[in-house]
Amino acid sequence: MRYVEVQGVRLSAIGLGCWQFGAKEWGYGSSYADGEAGRIVERALELGINLFDTAEAYARGQSERILGRALQGHRAESFIATKMLPVLPLSSLVVQRAEASLRRLGVDKIDLYQLHWPNPVVPMSQQMGGMRELQRRGLVDHVGVSNYSLARWRAAEAALGGPVMSNQVQYSLVHRGPEAELVPWAASNDRLVLAYSPLAQGFLSARYDVSNAPRGVRLNNSMFLPENLRAAAPLLDALRGIATARGVTPAQVALAWVIRRPNVVAIPGASSVAQLEQNAAAADLNLDDEEDAQLTAASDAFRPIHGAAAVPKLLERRLRGTAPSASSGTAV
Repeated sequence: MRYVEVQGVRLSAIGLGCWQFGAKEWGYGSSYADGEAGRIVERALELGINLFDTAEAYARGQSERILGRALQGHRAESFIATKMLPVLPLSSLVVQRAEASLRRLGVDKIDLYQLHWPNPVVPMSQQMGGMRELQRRGLVDHVGVSNYSLARWRAAEAALGGPVMSNQVQYSLVHRGPEAELVPWAASNDRLVLAYSPLAQGFLSARYDVSNAPRGVRLNNSMFLPENLRAAAPLLDALRGIATARGVTPAQVALAWVIRRPNVVAIPGASSVAQLEQNAAAADLNLDDEEDAQLTAASDAFRPIHGAAAVPKLLERRLRGTAPSASSGTAV
């Protein structure tokens, strides 16, 4: 396992995203939540993964409960990151929500407590005031944010009066936005970018095409529109080509590309122990400069339909019911 050191903390370059723990939208069922999720966490620890990311919003707190149970007896080996949904992030409520997460996790301290989304209405001084109080009381070690611009990240630091260790953002070969400011700033300032959906919900596994549409929660992801799957063919072919040459999977190549960036760690989910093992192995896959450049160029050439332009097509697909529900077994 490869590690990244930030703010005096040593974190596995591949972590484990726990959104799917107990979440009905992924369609994994109760047997996954009650059994496989715990085995995934146990195996992750064996493989050297120490970063586990969850949130109070995931399955209405059930993800935190499942993760907490799975980590019992392994607290010293784990770095727990969770997130508060900032509906009304006043200082007192930030403290209350963290205390609720602590109870669900069954721990006495959260290693990294993050604001899940920006709240432009509540003053940053209120939001970070709650974080500062949590740190003062020893309930939170490090403060983080999620889905923040660089300007808002720096404003959060100013309001906290200390480092905001991380910014968790969507980052992958098909979501390159963080490269403009967030990744360079993190690398230059001993900060961290946590890349969620590093496989774009399985899009970069190269398993899907127009004749093999995904199912379940991916029904709402514009990346899986037929037009985008066709347009992505050169990028997916590049992933397949490097994977074949290296004797690995396209998903492992896509993860290796993400964590090749300085001060970036990836937090894919896992539907099984076998998939967790594949994700972890990506940390030991060192792409060379030529392979990196090939993937980056293919990514640059990909122009997906997204945003407002994709909405009518997504609605049409939902009305047709072309992707009902099922587990695809693909990490996010």
